[in-house]
Amino acid sequence: MARVFVAGSINMDVVATAVRHPRVGETVAGEAVHYFPGGKGANQAVAAAKLGAPTTLIGRLGADAFGQQLRTFLAAQGIDLSSVKETVGTHTGTAIITVAAADNTIVVVPGANALLTAADVATPVLAEGDIAVSQFEIALPAIEAFFKRARAAGATTILNPAPAQAFGPDLLGLVDILVLNETELGFLANTAFEADDPAARFIEAARHLQTDPERIICITLGKRGVLALIGSEISTIAGRKVKAIDTTGAGDCFVGALAAQLAGGRPIRDALDYANAAASICVQRMGAAPSMPTAAEVAAALRR
Repeated sequence: MARVFVAGSINMDVVATAVRHPRVGETVAGEAVHYFPGGKGANQAVAAAKLGAPTTLIGRLGADAFGQQLRTFLAAQGIDLSSVKETVGTHTGTAIITVAAADNTIVVVPGANALLTAADVATPVLAEGDIAVSQFEIALPAIEAFFKRARAAGATTILNPAPAQAFGPDLLGLVDILVLNETELGFLANTAFEADDPAARFIEAARHLQTDPERIICITLGKRGVLALIGSEISTIAGRKVKAIDTTGAGDCFVGALAAQLAGGRPIRDALDYANAAASICVQRMGAAPSMPTAAEVAAALRR
């Protein structure tokens, strides 16, 4: 089996639950506060590792209590942490999350994540068939350097451009598979979507990002499922009806599951269906990294 390499953020998520989100300038009473391992890079690595893929995480932690707790948690998931550096003089990345009515708002304070450099991603040795994954909670030059090394080694690159921000054609040109939700797609395509927009609108916007005809564009639409532009073909994965409790980390679960399946040699359409099922399990639990499912759980969901 090939390996999954994830270059990305590692955060401690401080999660407050409430009946509803406060309006600007308003204070509402919360119900509970939780501390969960998170960060898009860590979440994706945990998802891939729990689903059976040999996984290496590349990132930075602060020299603080959160950093120690996160390293212990990630090691327990079987992730190779030899490329995770402790950074003296800064704090571990932290996310402040409010969860209400199964939806969330998030403020991320990058901390050590912002210091990840091109030199950090030069250490791991990638090989042909490996899967290289990244997202936008680390510096774009580090991602570009990582994907250049991956491409040179014959690895497949997966980019999750979240949180959404503008990026240039040089980075896009290094991406084999682009995974994004409707908000990120709307930002990059400079358009706005409504919840009930037809699939054709999303696909039309996705075509603007398919500057390479071989690039695969995957659009995750929550309970509506997944749309994928694979070459000139459109693939639709139906949504799965579940009771969502916390959507934090669902997109990361999808990315990690997709990477794990591709590392195992599964065809892209089968991998998308599997990733969709994995994400449907994730949203039924609180927290980000701890909510990632096992392979047995995904297999049971697919049978149902």
